[in-house]
Amino acid sequence: MQSKPLEKQKKPEELGEVKYKCPICKDTEFIFYKDENGYDYGRPCECRERNAWKRRFNQSMIPDEFLSAKLENYDTTHEIQRKMYEMTVKYLNLFTNKQIPKQNFGLIAVFGEQRMKELPVAERSAIKQVHNNYGIGKTHLQIGLAKKLIKEGYKVLVVSDVLFMDELMNSKKMDDEGETYNKLLSSAISADILIWDDIGKVNWTEARERMYYTIINERYRKQKPIVFNSNEDRGTLADKIGYAAADRLIGQCEDYLVEAEGESWRLKKGNAISSNAS
Repeated sequence: MQSKPLEKQKKPEELGEVKYKCPICKDTEFIFYKDENGYDYGRPCECRERNAWKRRFNQSMIPDEFLSAKLENYDTTHEIQRKMYEMTVKYLNLFTNKQIPKQNFGLIAVFGEQRMKELPVAERSAIKQVHNNYGIGKTHLQIGLAKKLIKEGYKVLVVSDVLFMDELMNSKKMDDEGETYNKLLSSAISADILIWDDIGKVNWTEARERMYYTIINERYRKQKPIVFNSNEDRGTLADKIGYAAADRLIGQCEDYLVEAEGESWRLKKGNAISSNAS
């Protein structure tokens, strides 16, 4: 007698059942129950804070290449890296009892990129070896800081200078009565903490200088901090974003400004790979 083949077990969705990420609250993020008097009550499910953290993280616009960046996995081999790390931790400690500090926090160059470009070509390589500020971990540190603040419940926005300024410029040209432009502007001004990566990277134009000033000045007026890094120094950063904007941005750092230079971990990593391959 031939046996019947076993029936394939159907998945819940094939049976018309709803598959929940959280079976406890069925994705409502609340658990409802009746007390001893028969009244309905509700309390937040344990998944609520976890989901809130994920939403804040997704809204922060952290670049994919830095998704694994944490303060805990930052390399502090060199003195400048230790100095930047210690300053980052010191700044993080200002965020106590849900208080947002007024101070900005900046990591900038000792000898700016623009200043280097103005040198004769024959001199650039030698100067870059002495005053390198690329690949020393500025962005890694500040993304690690962003993640800590997001987890604490702060609204953090991370912007990359080139992409963000291009988005602002393009939105000005859109035929939507300024809706997209104002939305972008509002998000940068209203965030609890604005993380501005590689500020001053784009070429100067009068229109861009006005945009820099608008965002920096509004956050300055509202006493909302900007955490930023740049491959420009004090002088060249002012040339790129405007003197009024730079005065407010750097001036509001108080003691939380580090002028950094050192060995590039990207070049070090590349050299190590080349050595192993040879």
